[in-house]
Parts: sequence; structure tokens; C-alpha cells
Amino acid sequence: MLELADHWVWDSWYARDGEDHHVFFLRASRALGDPDRRHLRASVGHAVSRDMREWTLLPDALVPADSPAWDDQATWTGSVVRHGGTWHLFYTGVSRAENGRVQRIGHAVSADILTWERKGMLLEADPALYERYTPTSGWFDEAFRDPWVFPDPSGEGWHMLFTARVAGPDHTRTRGVVGHATSPDLESWTQQKPLSRPAATGFGQIEVTQLHKVDGQWVLLFCCGPREASDARRAQNPAGDNYTVVVDDPLSGFDIDAARPFEHESLYAARLVDIDERPHLIGFRNIEEDGFVGGLIDPIPVRLEDGRLVRA
Repeated sequence: MLELADHWVWDSWYARDGEDHHVFFLRASRALGDPDRRHLRASVGHAVSRDMREWTLLPDALVPADSPAWDDQATWTGSVVRHGGTWHLFYTGVSRAENGRVQRIGHAVSADILTWERKGMLLEADPALYERYTPTSGWFDEAFRDPWVFPDPSGEGWHMLFTARVAGPDHTRTRGVVGHATSPDLESWTQQKPLSRPAATGFGQIEVTQLHKVDGQWVLLFCCGPREASDARRAQNPAGDNYTVVVDDPLSGFDIDAARPFEHESLYAARLVDIDERPHLIGFRNIEEDGFVGGLIDPIPVRLEDGRLVRA
């Protein structure tokens, strides 16, 4: 478990280096008082563990940049991959100039996974493919974040999934899609059409996406809070904010109507990780009886059953 007395901890992502498990996570000071203020004060924390239960804090990986910059307000969720001896951190940034409403995706690198060097902004939403923020767009911000990067399963190059929305005249809580971009080298990226479509039982935003194999089966994992889900989805699923979509070809697209929840009283932004070659879920404690908690739980062993994750 990773809980900090002086900081809230929420979204997390993981990397393996030999026997060490590294976690990168969003953190903000509890001195802010109101946990809703944490989003625009977030930096990227870092810790290491051998068992993913007992964690040792390391220096922060990233903090907001000096102004003016595209990421001078806060640094948000991303992913880490290793290629050619270099670690690559992909992350979300928001700026003070836009009051944190516009999200962009950036890149940092490290030779030792401890000290990170910013390489700059990689992507901002292409209005021909994804919704841009305007005061009349019907959504509270520009959803373009949470980059999840992975190698092409059947060839060369790289893919990125990200949280995004498509424009439309109404039904704002169904327009969330799985964004998609491709790269030959992790540095030059091209936005592609989304890998999902708005669904009748859909979501206003499909957050913190991840692709992972569970028992040999590809699954898409994501989350969405009840206030951002469609009325049909909320009626269908009263418990659990983390969802799984089973897919045979991860690049053929995702049927979001088929998403099935993992039932848990407060878990949010869950990630699938393998421990002793078995899948586990780990994420943060969200809203409980006394309000927002903000700390990572111990991993939960899971298995696939009828297209959904259940406790093993």
C-alpha cells in the first residue's frame, strides 16, 4: 500500500526494471485542504518496490515546468516504456495560460529511470479527429490525455492510446472515445482515427486506458466516474468505475457498449500488473464514506470470467 501523510496519491502507472517494480503516480499536497484542488497542483511522484506492497519513495519524476510553458500548471497521467537502453515517459500537461482546460501530451527520457529530461510536447488534439475545448463545446475541458504507449503487437513501430472525445451536437456523456496515434521511433507521432465510437451505453470520457493480456486474452482497461457516464450506463452499472473490454485484435477497435465493470467500493484508475506471472489490479482509493481518500491499494489478484475481471 502506498499512502502519504502529507500528499494525496491518485492515478498511477508502472514499469519493471529487473526485480524492481517502479510506480509513477500523481501527487499533490494535502495542505490544499480541498481534494478537488489537487488536479491543478499535480506533479509526478515515483517509488520502487520488490513486491508492489511495500514502497520506497524516490525523488519526483516530473513537476510543472517554469512559466510560460504548455505544462506549467500541472503534470498528469502517462506511461513508461524502455527502448534501446532509454526509458521514455509519456505524460499529460496543462498550462496556466489556459486555466488547465486544454490538455496536451509530452515526452521525457531517462538513462536510469530516476532522473528525467523533458523532450517537449508531442501532440495536441487534431480538430479533424477529436473535440477541442470551447466555452460552448458542452464539456468542462479538452479531453486529450493519459497516453498509454506500447509496441506494435505484430510488427515494427509504436502505438499510443489516449483519452479523447469526438465532437457532436448533444449527448455529451456518450462522446468519449479511445484516441489513437502511431510512431516509428517514439519521437514523431501521427494522430489516427479513434479506436472506438460513441456508444449508447457510453461514457463522457474513457480515462486511463491500458492494454494488457489476461490469461492469454487481450483486454482494454479504462475508468469513468458515474458523473461522466451516460444515463444508460449508470442505470446498467451502479457499482464499479473500472471497466474491461475483451478484444481479439487490439488495433481493430473496441466495442465500448460491451464494457464490463470490475466491482469495487472505491477503486479508481486501476492498472493491470503481473505479479508472479498472474494478473493483479492496483489503483487508488477514491471516494469512501468520509470523502476522497487518495492512496494506492495493495494489488488484487484477478481473472477473466465472462468478459469481465473478477477477484481470483
